[in-house]
Order: sequence, then structure tokens, then C-alpha cells
Amino acid sequence: MAQQIIFYVLAVIITVFSILAVTSKQIIRSATYLLFVLLGTAGLYLLLGYNYLFAVQIAVYAGGIMVLFIFAILLTNKPGENVKTELPIRRIVAGLTSLAGLAFCGHIIYWNVKKISVLTEMADITPQQLGRMMMGTDKYQYLLPFEMISILLLACIVGAIMVARKR
Repeated sequence: MAQQIIFYVLAVIITVFSILAVTSKQIIRSATYLLFVLLGTAGLYLLLGYNYLFAVQIAVYAGGIMVLFIFAILLTNKPGENVKTELPIRRIVAGLTSLAGLAFCGHIIYWNVKKISVLTEMADITPQQLGRMMMGTDKYQYLLPFEMISILLLACIVGAIMVARKR
């Protein structure tokens, strides 16, 4: 019973701070709200008994990645200013793009759950098999997109530094 209460509290914290992170007009506050989302996720890992993932979530994401985000924000933006409101057409395009991304992610999750259910019918899946399935280089495995996202993040940070140097 206590675990359910803790789960629901963490779920509410993650949901509220996620909404605040994307709706806040002050970018430093958005980054702070994102920090609370990452800490809530770490709490879920701890609740599930995944101590290693809890430690990684705190050290890497809540620690390192947030420092990089704040560093990039301070280099590229005036953090005390409000962000201007976008045109309605841009909001509509962003909403449609978000729905398309959600549908795409749902499709990937659906097929992976189906694939995992087939594997679990044959035998118990081990963490090594799950890791190979998610980070392998064969068909329907996700090492290449993972690496592409890391290169994209690196390019964003380098671009932010270049923009800040021009000022």
C-alpha cells in the first residue's frame, strides 16, 4: 500500500513538473522543472529496486546533463527574460508534429512489446538479451538512432558556444 502511494505521488510530481517544464516562459525555470522530473524518475527507479539505474539517473542526468543544459542556456540566452509567444500556426504545427512523434513512438513500443512477448514465451529474457535488443546493430535495434541523437546533442552544444562567441 505504501509503495502505491509513493508511486502515485511520484507520478503526480513527474506529470506536473513535465507540464510546467514545457509551458514555462522563463527558460531557467523550465530547466529547473526538468530537474525535478529527472529526480522523480530516479525515485521511480529506486521504488522498483533498480539501485544502479537510480544512481545513474542522479549522477548522469540530474547532475551532468542538467549542468550542460544550464551552461548552454546561460551561453545562448538572457535567462531573466521571458520567452516570446509563438504564432498560432507554429503552435498548430508543433502540436501535429508532437502527435506524429507520439504515434511513431507508440508504434515502436507496440512492436517491441510484441517481440519481447514472443521471446518470453520461448524462454525467460535476460538483461543481456534485452540490452542487445535495444542497443544492437541488427534490424529493429536502436544503436544507430541512439548515436545519432548523441551527435545531434553535441552539435547543439557546439552551436550554442559558437553563437555565444559571436556576441
